[in-house]
Amino acid sequence: MNSPSPDVAAPTASAEPATPRALPNGLAAFLVFYSSGAVLVLETAALRLVGPYVGVTLQVTSSVIGIALAAIAYGAWAGGWLADKRNPRTLLAPALVLSGIATAITLPAVRYAGEVLKGDTASAILLLVAVAVFAPAMLLSAVTPLVVKLQLADLRRTGQVVGRLSGIGTLGAVTATLVTGFVLVAALPSTVILFGLAASLGITGIALGVYLHRQDRATLPGPARVKAALAVLGLAGAGLTMIAPNPCDVETAYHCARVETDPGRESGRTLLLNSAQHSYVDLADPTHLEYAYTRWIGAVADVMAPEGQRLDALHLGGGGFTVPRYLTATRPGTDNLVFELDGGLVALGEQHLGVRQGPDLEVMVGDARLWTARQATDSRDFVVGDAFGHLVVPWHLATREMAADIRRVVRPGGVYVQNVIDYPPLRFIRSEVATVAAEFRHVALVAPPEALAGERGANFLIVASDAPLPLAALRARLDADNEPVSLLSGGDLTDFIGDALVLTDDYAPVDQLLATA
Repeated sequence: MNSPSPDVAAPTASAEPATPRALPNGLAAFLVFYSSGAVLVLETAALRLVGPYVGVTLQVTSSVIGIALAAIAYGAWAGGWLADKRNPRTLLAPALVLSGIATAITLPAVRYAGEVLKGDTASAILLLVAVAVFAPAMLLSAVTPLVVKLQLADLRRTGQVVGRLSGIGTLGAVTATLVTGFVLVAALPSTVILFGLAASLGITGIALGVYLHRQDRATLPGPARVKAALAVLGLAGAGLTMIAPNPCDVETAYHCARVETDPGRESGRTLLLNSAQHSYVDLADPTHLEYAYTRWIGAVADVMAPEGQRLDALHLGGGGFTVPRYLTATRPGTDNLVFELDGGLVALGEQHLGVRQGPDLEVMVGDARLWTARQATDSRDFVVGDAFGHLVVPWHLATREMAADIRRVVRPGGVYVQNVIDYPPLRFIRSEVATVAAEFRHVALVAPPEALAGERGANFLIVASDAPLPLAALRARLDADNEPVSLLSGGDLTDFIGDALVLTDDYAPVDQLLATA
């Protein structure tokens, strides 16, 4: 009887699973660079998506950055966990395709949700930003740990592999931020940016899936019904965008803009920026000033110099160009120089609001602070500050240093007026009046009585000069408007200011002062 040879080993019931094959270094670098960059394109575009509904404030910007970072953190964690559970080669293509679908659905989702979440409350801002950013950013952020796991074939090179891919991902994010901010946002609407990104992600995912399938039969998204479901989701996202409410007629580099005809005045036009009323223009009558604060500005102009006398006027912010048109109509020969950050608004004004550049109107596109610094000393009689980012005066235009530069430009006897919007408890307007008063010798404040009493938010108009202000004439001119309005000066204004903070370039917490909570 023969016994089994002790030298022959019995077959084992199982074997160690094969280590997933690493990707070519070039492909691995591309996937990390591309997916990291796509997250930053989404983050930058998100500000434009949510702006029409919740504004473009420091809180909104902070929310976009915070939600995007949270999505990156959760995506990296989930991608690393999945990489240890399954072959990462089978997950890469689906992650890209799904992120493309999530990106395509983002725009209609934000537009529908935005109609419900309109407002500036913290909860509305955070929820809407999460809708805009979280899902696609999380899916894209899972790509890097999947790629890293595949490339860690040699433990002696772990630090080198992780460091190289981490650096490549950061370079992708930096590149996407610069390209989006300097090129894409200025050249393309958000719809085109997002759907271009979605299509790019989908095509890249499909191409990667085909490549990997040929390499090792790691098929793209699984069974045919899964492929069909993904295709239906992508088509649904595109279809929803076609019927989703669109708050913009024109999307400029800074605003979602729309011009509406006044149903009660055939020649009246209202300019809305990010869904907020910004300017009103009567195409047939440039002397018609619809909003109270524009009538106050007109009143100051009317009493600061003899009737009909031309002025050299400087306007910080153009908007609908209501005040320049008024000055030209009431004071022929007036030279209006306007600094407007958004060139798209200038084009919109020329197309729909009767703006015509010529001897009485010159528009310089760019930041008002930079342009003001280039103006000659004692070169302007009348300076109008009416620049806003949504409903907020940009902080760098609200500081003592800016007020000092305006004072330099204003001629002796000239006047500076500044439009400010604030809400109870009126911390910002108190600080802004204190800031202007730190530079100009004579300051007054025009506002509705109930707003000064802290009963509601409103427009406030600061009037400043180094020469005594014609307060009696201004009071009479304001009273002729037959609307209750207060004019504070002297001790009353000092009491109103109290111990308010003077804003400086070093410390100007404008958004925090405006917070109502």
